Amino acid sequence: MGPVGIGALIGLFIFIMILASQAIIIVQQSNRYVIERLGVYSKSLDAGISVVWPFIDRIRKKVSLKEQVVDFAPQPVITKDNVTMQIDTVVFYMVTDAKLFTYGVNHPIRAIENLTATTLRNIIGDLELDESLTSRDQINSKMRIILDEATDPWGIKIIRVEVKNIIPPKDIREAMEKQMRAERERRQAILLAEGEKKSAILTAEGEKQAKILRAEADKEARIREAEGRAQAILEVQNATAKGIDMIKKAGADEAFLRLEAYKAMVEVANGQATKLIIPSELQGMVGVASTIGEALKK
Repeated sequence: MGPVGIGALIGLFIFIMILASQAIIIVQQSNRYVIERLGVYSKSLDAGISVVWPFIDRIRKKVSLKEQVVDFAPQPVITKDNVTMQIDTVVFYMVTDAKLFTYGVNHPIRAIENLTATTLRNIIGDLELDESLTSRDQINSKMRIILDEATDPWGIKIIRVEVKNIIPPKDIREAMEKQMRAERERRQAILLAEGEKKSAILTAEGEKQAKILRAEADKEARIREAEGRAQAILEVQNATAKGIDMIKKAGADEAFLRLEAYKAMVEVANGQATKLIIPSELQGMVGVASTIGEALKK
C-alpha cells in the first residue's frame, strides 16, 4: 500500500472518530439536553450515554433540573394608603420540562422577574402599610401560587417565594423608629415600676416578719423568765417545807422554834426598816438575850 492509501486510511479513521464524537453524547446527572433535528425539536436526553445522528441532530439547550434561586432587585410598590416603598424578593424554582423551558418563553429568568414585580405590585396595592409590614407570610403564599400557575406553561415549578426586604420611605422609617423608641421607653418604665413595687413589697414583708419574730422572741423570753421565777419559788417552798418537816422529825421544842423566829427578826432588823414590831411571845426571849449579852460584856 502506497503513501496515498495510508493517508486515505488515516483520513477515514479521523472522519470516523469525528462522527463518533458527534454521535455519542454524555448527559450529566440532574441535567437534560434538548435535541433538534434539522432545526426541529426531536427529543430530550436524560442523564447517561445517548446516540444521535451526527451533523443532523444538535444540542439545542442544556437544562439543569436542580432547584435554583434568583434574587431580584428591589421594586417600587405603592400600598393602599399611597405609601411608596421598595421591596425585593427571592424566588426558588426548578425546571420540570426541558422542552417547554426551551421553547415556552424567551429569557425565562427575565420573564419571572417581570412577573414577580407585577404580581407584587398587585398584592401590595390591596394592603395598607401596616398590613404589608406584618403580612409577609400571606404575601409569600399568594405570590407563590400566582407565579406557579403563570410559569407552568414554561415548564417551571415555583417552589417558594420570599419577601427579603421591605424598605419604607425615610420619613416613615423615622416615625417608626420614634414609635419603637417610645414603646421601648414605656416598657422600660413599666419594668422599673414593677421592680420598685416588688422591692417595696418584699421590704415590707421582711420588716413585718422581723417584727413578728422579735415579738415572738420577747414573748418566749418572758415566758421562760416567768417559768424560771415560778420554778425558783417552787424550789424555795419545797426547801422550806423540807426544812420544817426535818425540824418536826428532830423533835424541836417551842423554845427552839422561838429562837429561830428571833434570828429571823434580827435579820429583818438589819434591813432598811426604821421601825420593827416584835410579837409579844418573842419579847421575853429578847429580854433574856439582852441580859445574857450584858453579862458576857462584864
